[in-house]
Amino acid sequence: MEICEFLKGETVMKIRIGIMGYGNLGRGIECAIKQNKDMELVAVFTRRDPASVNILTEGVSVYHVDEAANMQDKIDVMILCGGSATDLPKQTKEYAKMFHVVDSFDTHANIPSHFEAVDAAAKESGKIGIISVGWDPGMFSLNRLYANAILPNGSDYTFWGKGVSQGHSDAIRRVEGVLDGKQYTIPVEAALEAVRTGNNPELTTRQKHIRECFVVAAEGADKAKIEAEIKNMPNYFADYDTIVNFITQEELDKNHSGIPHGGFVIRSGKTGWNEENKHIIEYSLKLDSNPEFTASVIVAYARAAYRMASEGQSGCKTVFDIAPAYLSSQTPEELRAHML
Repeated sequence: MEICEFLKGETVMKIRIGIMGYGNLGRGIECAIKQNKDMELVAVFTRRDPASVNILTEGVSVYHVDEAANMQDKIDVMILCGGSATDLPKQTKEYAKMFHVVDSFDTHANIPSHFEAVDAAAKESGKIGIISVGWDPGMFSLNRLYANAILPNGSDYTFWGKGVSQGHSDAIRRVEGVLDGKQYTIPVEAALEAVRTGNNPELTTRQKHIRECFVVAAEGADKAKIEAEIKNMPNYFADYDTIVNFITQEELDKNHSGIPHGGFVIRSGKTGWNEENKHIIEYSLKLDSNPEFTASVIVAYARAAYRMASEGQSGCKTVFDIAPAYLSSQTPEELRAHML
């Protein structure tokens, strides 16, 4: 294991990271670890044949997921890169029995129940489990909380896109008869501009976003059935105007290979004895790579998981429970001197 210079010259061991799942997010995690000098990648786990998975980091082995349980003493934090539809609801609570874990569970409606399941497992094992880390839920969640606390008399608005949603794309790919697919979340411009006026418009979910899907169907598949299943999928598409386009694999590869995303969190509020002054708080992201940015957030929270565990904490946490200083590789003295 490598060592690094940390905390004003004190020599400490690097945080040992394991990656569970090596898709777009897993590769993003690997790249993010490279940029964080107090961390090292020690293992990648896959459900595929490990020999078929080629990673970027030299000297690091790929293992089958069944071998993870045998490596509890070699990994400080396991980062879980599965999908929210079916993987993480099972994986996070199971691996929290063995490791400190971080996931990117993003089915907002199910976060409370996911928290309870992971919290029970992590407290029983004495581990830290941080869930729903990324930019939404994650960084957008924090900005909603900060803005709501600062302007209690007001309204919250969140707009996503235009961009590819990894979770929604994963959900459509799991529909029977679908070979591949991408989903774009698109803000309705008229709704966005109405919010920026500061007049606190009341907007339904359907009025704020359009969801557009590009789907590669298997030969002979019932396209009408696929379209109906996508449009009526709870928590993903049922509450939105959804467009489903059927295209070839060649078209998907040519025109939809990137994974951009972004969005806006806006709080419109009023202050003054007679509410005479309007204020707008706006936080925005413009991302070339959704998974790589998500991975960068997750890696920062992996550092927090390690530090909290070192203090003897356990149980499930969200971004709301973690002080910003836990995320940074800088010392408290450095943060006060340069960022406060």
